[in-house]
Amino acid sequence: MKRSAAALAALLLAAGAATACGSDDKGSGDQGHDGPHLAVSGAYVKEPPMPDMTAGYFTITNTGRDADTLTSVTSDLAKHVTVHTTKPDGSMTEAGPLAVPAHGRLVLRMGGYHVMFIGLHHKPKTGETVTMTLRFATSAPITVRAPVQPAGYRPGER
Repeated sequence: MKRSAAALAALLLAAGAATACGSDDKGSGDQGHDGPHLAVSGAYVKEPPMPDMTAGYFTITNTGRDADTLTSVTSDLAKHVTVHTTKPDGSMTEAGPLAVPAHGRLVLRMGGYHVMFIGLHHKPKTGETVTMTLRFATSAPITVRAPVQPAGYRPGER
């Protein structure tokens, strides 16, 4: 009798654990474990027409269920590295932290958000590589090696 009571208790305990680990229709069962899943693509830096500043571009894709935020970009290329946005009148202004939506992407491109390298330590030439470190509110930093492209470069054009 003791043996079947112990077996029944073990069976009930296992059934309770299985129920506790299951997810409901809303997908909340493992939501806390998924988080953001970030990847960077299409990174490049423009060969600067001026000796003291240039811009960089890339796309961050988030395939995770949770959003994240790009909080800063750093690089040894310049004294100051900041994220800017281009206004409709063509002027630029510094942009705050940028959201990387769940199941979405953040695109830094000409005419929109972009990285500004101000106070260059040297003027990079086409063919060189610039290293940037992207920092996020939740995810670990991502180091990106971006090729320097000619000033007239447009992605997708050959």
